Amino acid sequence: MRTVKDIQLLHNVPVLVRAPLNEPIENGEVANDFRLRRAIPTIEFLARAGAKVIVCGHIGRDPNETLAPVYRALSKKLGHVSFCEESVGQRARAAARALYPGDILMLENLRRHSGEVENSPEFAKELAQIADVFVQDAFDTVHRLHASIVGVPAILPSYAGFLLDEEIRQLSIARTPEHPAFAIIGGAKFSTKEPVLKKLLSLYENVFVGGALANDFLGAKGYTLGTSLVSGADNVAINAFLKNKHLVLPIDAYVAHSGAERPSARVAKVDDVHQDESILDAGPDTQKQFSRLALNAKTILWNGPLGHYESGFTEGTKAIASAIAQSGARSIVGGGDTITAIEELDIAEHFSFISTGGGAMLDFLTHGTLPGIEAILQSQEGSV
Repeated sequence: MRTVKDIQLLHNVPVLVRAPLNEPIENGEVANDFRLRRAIPTIEFLARAGAKVIVCGHIGRDPNETLAPVYRALSKKLGHVSFCEESVGQRARAAARALYPGDILMLENLRRHSGEVENSPEFAKELAQIADVFVQDAFDTVHRLHASIVGVPAILPSYAGFLLDEEIRQLSIARTPEHPAFAIIGGAKFSTKEPVLKKLLSLYENVFVGGALANDFLGAKGYTLGTSLVSGADNVAINAFLKNKHLVLPIDAYVAHSGAERPSARVAKVDDVHQDESILDAGPDTQKQFSRLALNAKTILWNGPLGHYESGFTEGTKAIASAIAQSGARSIVGGGDTITAIEELDIAEHFSFISTGGGAMLDFLTHGTLPGIEAILQSQEGSV
């Protein structure tokens, strides 16, 4: 796949960059700029080459949300950035035409237009009219069949940004791990994790399932789950996984009554959960279990929290983060709460690679490609 370094002419050329801009916003400001920081190398490279850089992306699930806070955050980092309150149409085209070489323009939230999510050919055409070249750098969204992901590359000459290129290289390594290999998959929904679990159990010596996802497995084994969160997974599918010798499950947990705070939780073996209790985090023996596996591994993959993170049950997640950081193994991790824990512990430099993708990371690990990647490759077929 050709990247931005392979674009032959950039000076005075309008380049549309699909960037990872979906950051959490609190009180009108970006609360964590992890993805935005990873977007900057591609944007800076294009600007320094004299391109007219037009940055687009989305934020949140509500179409009314604005990228204005992300624009302000990017302006503080790069300085010469302007903002257009539209993403397509006459105003957006005029703002793009007004750019000088090296200028940067950010367009408003693409998802304000239903055509983005619906992959409307008309919306993709409108967006493509703004530029002459397209650069895909939003790995967190390349698993979506959206207009800016698969529609625009069918119209414009398209290239991978530095972030997308690195994500592909690093996650490809995770699909061919050095052994012994250890994977940790957390989160809540079995349906979204079933494909990647199948793949990882064929590649890794140990695959630890944690978080609410583990409750489906414990329930299938006949343990009382009380009021614990479950996803209602098909027991036939779960039982097939339980027969796999590479699967590792929690052996104890922090449990508490529904709505309880972290200090009121007690430690219980997985066969000693009361009917009025909920499993909320990995227990101390489970933490020791996955710490031993981490220390013996040469490759570690981690996606998803191991506890009810937003309610303060962060101990298990932070314990696995610390164990991986101390392991010396090649470590590839991703997922929102996963990244939050690493940054709160200030240990990011001890990880080999931190992905900007959650669902995209899992889908790539499963299939080895994604719709947005295929769209770029198809755009480059037959081109010089």
